[in-house]
Amino acid sequence: MPSPDVAQPDDAAPPAPKNPPPREIELKLAASPEALETLRSADLIARHARNQGVTRRLDAVYYDTPDRLLDRNGLSLRVRRSGKRHVQTLKRSDSGDPLVRDEWEAALPDGTLDLALLPLAEIGEPLASLSAGQLAPAFATRIRRRLRRLDYAGALIEIAFDDGTIEAGEKSLPVSEVELELKEGEAAALYEFGLAMLDVAPLQVATQSKSARGYGLAFSRLPRAVKAKPVEIGADDNADAAIAAILGNTYKQLLGNLAPVATRSGPEAVHQMRVSLRRLRSALTVLKSEIASPALVPIGQEAKRLGHALGPARNWDVFITQTVPDIEDEGLEDAGLKVLRKAAEPHRESSYAAVQERLADPQTSRFLLSFGALIERRGWRNGVASETMAVLAEPADDFAGRILARTHRKALKRGRHFGSLAPEARHQLRLALKKLRYTAEFFLPLHDGAAARRYLGRLSRLQEALGLANDAATTRHLIADLRGGKGGPELHFAAGAVHGWQSRQTIEAGRKLKRRWRKFEAATPFWA
Repeated sequence: MPSPDVAQPDDAAPPAPKNPPPREIELKLAASPEALETLRSADLIARHARNQGVTRRLDAVYYDTPDRLLDRNGLSLRVRRSGKRHVQTLKRSDSGDPLVRDEWEAALPDGTLDLALLPLAEIGEPLASLSAGQLAPAFATRIRRRLRRLDYAGALIEIAFDDGTIEAGEKSLPVSEVELELKEGEAAALYEFGLAMLDVAPLQVATQSKSARGYGLAFSRLPRAVKAKPVEIGADDNADAAIAAILGNTYKQLLGNLAPVATRSGPEAVHQMRVSLRRLRSALTVLKSEIASPALVPIGQEAKRLGHALGPARNWDVFITQTVPDIEDEGLEDAGLKVLRKAAEPHRESSYAAVQERLADPQTSRFLLSFGALIERRGWRNGVASETMAVLAEPADDFAGRILARTHRKALKRGRHFGSLAPEARHQLRLALKKLRYTAEFFLPLHDGAAARRYLGRLSRLQEALGLANDAATTRHLIADLRGGKGGPELHFAAGAVHGWQSRQTIEAGRKLKRRWRKFEAATPFWA
């Protein structure tokens, strides 16, 4: 069975139309007002500027139905006024890629919506069935924009320095950001220029558009956590294309969870960001045996650093929202578990503060921009031997089969003498199996079928049983932290109840472990 951390085919984006619509490729970087001012006058901008630039006042009103029909379908519709000019713009988010959006623009004689100016047959539902009378203002933006065009790394980039507000009724949010829009050339130039700006002023990679922030403000809507989509690898791809697809897939999931984590949208956000980093690190590990690229080393190091910062927040989330409620559901409400939840909250808040600090650190933005540039430039080719270039040219199917076979063998080796494995050895086996599952999911599009689903089902069930012991160990560490503070007898009693319950769960899971291991050990590799 596929992993619950990977969105299933029903959630996948629909096939691209034959004639793709106009697309906007844009990188957004949040900046303090001071950083924005520093960048406006920076020599870096002047050296690459094609013109002196212009400053405009942009006032926009965003429209939707009262139940957010457009927003719920990934659409945003606005009328923007700049001086005497009015422009109607419809944008559609690209599923899975926060930097890319479809965009249709039309000049208006005044500020009145005119849906007939949009290619409704091409855009489709739900807009095609709506009339302007069904739409009402949802929120507005008031922006002062300094706009210049830059020549950089063979690309034409439009840079916008935006400051202003997003307004919904009596509520407002400040805007202070830099937008880099690709007009000509390769998207890698956006990331590379972003890196150059980081040397001038502190910036933070941002993925929420003004419309997304406006909807959040107007409707108290938080961004949703993003699960991984299936990797888009085809039978005709070579190994180089497969690597680009795998790394790009992990990158999109990572970027997609920046806003949900930053806005504290819920425990799933931190979880999915951790999943994206684990998938990335698993990919880098299994690729290392095939392409020992020095360019991938710092990416792995930074992914590990960010993952470690997320760990405590995820552990406290699980404890507060899963472990304690699960025990209460078993009829142990009288164990006084509420005292544990209350004692854990300050620890969770502290861990989330550490996450926000890590995300705001320019080092994190440097990692994200460097990773994006590496994918666009296929930087893993740099500094590798000629033999590696031959590997990159081979069919993806052969490449995948070799990696899967190697990862499978390593997992079987870890599980040798399964019945007598010490706890640490079982923990290492669990990690090896997790790496194997991610690797199998990466290459699943090349071998999707009953055999692959059966293999992944056995692997997932084995992982789940092994994970209970790891969960219990993590909980023991958390409770030790709680007991180290000021805790009365109620807290110690509740902690003992948790320990007893998890011990029982671990014993019950242990009875199934040998059987699940034997089933997995006997599973036929679907890539053979």
